[in-house]
Amino acid sequence: MMNARSKIWIEKDGEPVFGDGRAAILEAIDGLGSIKKAAKKMNMSYRHAWGEIRLMEERIGFKLLETRVGGIRGGGAVLTGEGKEFLRRYYMFRDGINKLVDDRFEEFFGF
Repeated sequence: MMNARSKIWIEKDGEPVFGDGRAAILEAIDGLGSIKKAAKKMNMSYRHAWGEIRLMEERIGFKLLETRVGGIRGGGAVLTGEGKEFLRRYYMFRDGINKLVDDRFEEFFGF
């Protein structure tokens, strides 16, 4: 069976802001409660993950994460309410685009 695939991302002033890779980082952080654990799961350095988060927040204009500094109980991170809402909307947007691509592919190629 043949299908069409597309890759979607969000840009601001020609600079990438958000896409599936960055969404995966946020999902991992939210699920694991830690940037360090999420970075390890994603096979990237903590520094790279943190850099991606800072870039996203700077370009989006709001905080995506709430962080706690380590100590006896350890540090941690979770998505802010705005971060969860942004992620939810991104997935709805992306899924809508994928549906549109599937429908157009069917229309033009009948597969």
